[in-house]
Amino acid sequence: MTLPPPDPQFVLRGTSAAVHTLHFSCGGPEPDIPLLFSGSENGFVHVWNLKTHRVDTALDGHGRKSVYCVKTMGGKDRLLSQGRDQRICLWDLAEGRTSVTDSVFTEHVGFCRCSLLKVAQGRWLMAMAARSSEEVQILELPSKTSVCTLKPEVGAKLGMPMCLKLWQLSCGSQPVLLAGYEDGSVVLWNVSTGKALSRLICHQEPVMSLDFDSEKAKGISGSSEKVLSIWSLNEQQNLQVYKTHKLVNAGISDITIRPDKKILATAGWDHRIRIFGWKKLKPLAVLDYHTATAHCVSFSDHSNPRDRLLAAGSRDQRISVWSIYAQT
Repeated sequence: MTLPPPDPQFVLRGTSAAVHTLHFSCGGPEPDIPLLFSGSENGFVHVWNLKTHRVDTALDGHGRKSVYCVKTMGGKDRLLSQGRDQRICLWDLAEGRTSVTDSVFTEHVGFCRCSLLKVAQGRWLMAMAARSSEEVQILELPSKTSVCTLKPEVGAKLGMPMCLKLWQLSCGSQPVLLAGYEDGSVVLWNVSTGKALSRLICHQEPVMSLDFDSEKAKGISGSSEKVLSIWSLNEQQNLQVYKTHKLVNAGISDITIRPDKKILATAGWDHRIRIFGWKKLKPLAVLDYHTATAHCVSFSDHSNPRDRLLAAGSRDQRISVWSIYAQT
């Protein structure tokens, strides 16, 4: 008999708007306070204290336009946020500061979240959807130097990039980008040469979210359909369909694999968070708490596995925080 799903460990309220993105910063040693960053439709980034379950700081840098991506850059004092004002802001949060130190004007009108990859101490690559509808631009941060622009071949008709994931096999190896497009395909790009290495049609509809496990060379994507697509990357750098998993209800907003690669979570248009085993995609739990579309899911980066949390943000303006499969 399967156990009934648990209730959230706690719920964070007070964003006063739909929650579109979440990012944990919990890896620091004591007495560092574990934090959760959220970005909402009203243009605010909220910094949640996970000890008090209250907002420590509210950051207002996107002219009240929806914030749909938030990431830390090597610690909780440096933050990146991306909004519908077509701006990516870099924040300095050290010693109580709340200042935007720099920004990048993306000229992108969609909802494609940027992707960050640390390439050296204090140096990052950032992939973002570019002004021209099908292109992806790669910048180096903090210098904002353009590395390359990834342009599909003439006549490829991929549509707009919808989701991006920069990664590298090991420190020092060539960075590559996985991009999910409006036509349902996932493309692997070599960032150094600006060339597409492989393209795979994974969905009939736009790819809404993807994640990739570089150790197993295996990825997963979701769309507005009732199917999750699992694909692999062979040694010749070709993407291949590994298998598909049929869902009860259509529509996936977000997918994330837990850092230990044991489980993954999906955020559904049906309000539910679903947990799967990553090895065989065995369904493990359905977390049925939210009363509107779940927009985002994020796993915490606690160093102690027992402290690990899962957070989900929804259109119902709430953030549910769960302790689930923390022992596995």
